[in-house]
Amino acid sequence: MELSLQGIEQRAGAQKHLYALDLQLVPRAVTVLLGATQAGKTTLMRIMAGLDAPSRGRVLADGKDVTGVPVRQRNVAMVYQQFINYPSMSVADNIASPLKLRREQGIDARVRELAEKLHIEDFLQRLPSELSGGQQQRVALARALAKGAPLMLLDEPLVNLDYKLREELREELTQLFAAGDSTVVYATTEPTEALLLGGYTAVLDAGELLQYGPTAEVFRRPKSMRVARAFSDPPINLIAGTAANQGVTLGDGLQLSVPLPAGAAGGRNASLSIGVRANALRLQPRDGDLALPGKVDVAEISGSDTFVHVDTAVGDLVAQLSGVHALKMGSPITLHLNPARVYVFDAAGDLLVAPGGA
Repeated sequence: MELSLQGIEQRAGAQKHLYALDLQLVPRAVTVLLGATQAGKTTLMRIMAGLDAPSRGRVLADGKDVTGVPVRQRNVAMVYQQFINYPSMSVADNIASPLKLRREQGIDARVRELAEKLHIEDFLQRLPSELSGGQQQRVALARALAKGAPLMLLDEPLVNLDYKLREELREELTQLFAAGDSTVVYATTEPTEALLLGGYTAVLDAGELLQYGPTAEVFRRPKSMRVARAFSDPPINLIAGTAANQGVTLGDGLQLSVPLPAGAAGGRNASLSIGVRANALRLQPRDGDLALPGKVDVAEISGSDTFVHVDTAVGDLVAQLSGVHALKMGSPITLHLNPARVYVFDAAGDLLVAPGGA
C-alpha cells in the first residue's frame, strides 16, 4: 500500500496532539515511528488505521482519499501493546480466523507455518489464557501476519515482554517483514529497536514530525539536536561551545579541532552545541584525541557494557565502555574524544557537522 498523509493535524479542544505534518510512506517497507511517550506515535497510527479522523488534512491509500473512512472498511492489520486474542478460540483458530474469512485454501498448513516461525507450534490446541504473556503476543502477531493486509500497524508490540524475548522477536519480525508485501508501520520509544528493524524511520517529538528517511541515514545525520536526542540511547552528550578559528572552544578553554562550514553559525564566538554519542568516548587515547579529565559519579554495568557518568570541566558526560569496568565513585578518570566523531549544532539546534562529514 502507498500511504500518504497530507497536512495532518490532530487536536482535542485547545490541545494539539499532532502539528501539521506530511508523510509519504515507502511502500512494502518498514517505517519506524520513533519517539518518547506522548510524542504522537499512537495518535498518528490511529489516523493511519482509520480508528480516528484527523482534525485537518487528508489520508490517501493508493491515491484514494480515505480520510474518515472507518477501520472496518479498510484492509488493515494492527497489533497493540496489550495483546488482543479471541479468548474462547484455540491458538490455531485465532491465527486461522482471517484466513477463514477470506475462504483461503490450505489454512492448516499456513497456520502451522506462521506458528513455527513464531515458535508457538506446540500451543496450537491451547486457549490463549493458558499461555504466557509473550506467547499470547506471538499469537496476536501471527494472526496479524495471517491477515496479509497491505498495511500492518504495530504499536510498541514488544514493550511488555522481557528483554530476552524482545531481542528474539525483533529478529524474527525483521525476517517476516522482509519476506512479506505489506507496508509496515512500527512504533517504538527505543532507538536500538529502530536500528535493528532498519527500513525507514520517522522521528516524532511532542506532536511534531522532525525527520523521515532511511533509518541509518537519520541516525548518522540527525538534522537537528532534537532528532539526535530522540535517536540516542543512552542520551547523546551535549557540550556548550563557541566557534573559533581552528574549530570549537569548549569550557575550561579546551579546543576541539572540528572544521566548521565557511560562515556557519554566525562566525567566530557564535554559540554552538557539541553532540557526542556515549560510545564515542573511550579510556585509551589515540592520535588527535581530546583528553577530558574528570571524576566518576557512577558506573553502571549493563550486559557486556559499562555506562560511566563522569563529572568533567565541560559538564557531566556519559561514556559507554565495552566490557565490565570496576570504577569507584569519585575516582579520577580521563575520557578521550576523537574530534571526527562529534556532531556540531548551531544556536538554533540545526546540524552543522556530522561525524566523518557523512
